[in-house]
Amino acid sequence: MVAAINADRHEFAIGVIGGATTVIDYGGVRFVSDPTFDPPGSFGPYSKVEGPAVQPDQLGAVDVVLLSHDLHMDNFDYAGRDFAAAAALVLTGGQAAGRLGGNAHGLAPYESTVVQSTTGGAAVTVFAVPAQHGPSDGERDEHGNINTEVTGFVLRSPELPTVYLSGDNASLAPVIEIGTRFPDISVGVLHIGAARVPAKFSGRPLTLTSDRASDVAVMLGLSVVIPAHCQGWSLYSEGPENIRKSFADAGIGHCLRSGEPGIWSYIGGPDADRYTPTDARGSV
Repeated sequence: MVAAINADRHEFAIGVIGGATTVIDYGGVRFVSDPTFDPPGSFGPYSKVEGPAVQPDQLGAVDVVLLSHDLHMDNFDYAGRDFAAAAALVLTGGQAAGRLGGNAHGLAPYESTVVQSTTGGAAVTVFAVPAQHGPSDGERDEHGNINTEVTGFVLRSPELPTVYLSGDNASLAPVIEIGTRFPDISVGVLHIGAARVPAKFSGRPLTLTSDRASDVAVMLGLSVVIPAHCQGWSLYSEGPENIRKSFADAGIGHCLRSGEPGIWSYIGGPDADRYTPTDARGSV
């Protein structure tokens, strides 16, 4: 059967809530990435066209928010800010943490911190990794960022696969470096959608295109890919159909999970035999 995302926890499971927002149960720790819980509406140069498939109160206690960046509403909207402020810990980049204060802890690229499960499981090590939010020749700010500071993450824990969360990355360059440092990555949550804003970089992609996402999967040797950041907002120029085609064309359609909002796209560990997560076609 297919499992809906709710307060029940798994040893290892990943599901999309909507847009860039995912929930990751990993080693007894519940993570939520890039929280966006506002209803549909306009946000200046783009709009939210679908609300979240799961509401915050349906998630139960959340241990850590992983925030790739704080300045773009499709990754961190008003309700998402309230959600993050109520969490015990927000892990993000140093500049974002400086702006947020409070429970936000900034990590530099490849810096790590250890999160201990409240249920007595093994510790989870969270690494920050680089991301590039636009084309390589894009104008850089005073900090050297293209568009804005963006942080990806790698999760490691004994007896579990290593997980990569790309954040809003558009480039293969940081992926090459990440793969060298973390050759054991096998599961990826990739922000795809080829997000475009006409006023930025001549409308070129600000996140992974479908074809480039399949390249990332091959480069890292991913056995499982959960696509996020490809539904629910007007600035995404590619959606699930594009992603399925690109992965099929690359001969790696078997590693792609549906990313359907509201259900667990992937369940591993001891819970895996209890459920049949959706495959690349959304069937079960």
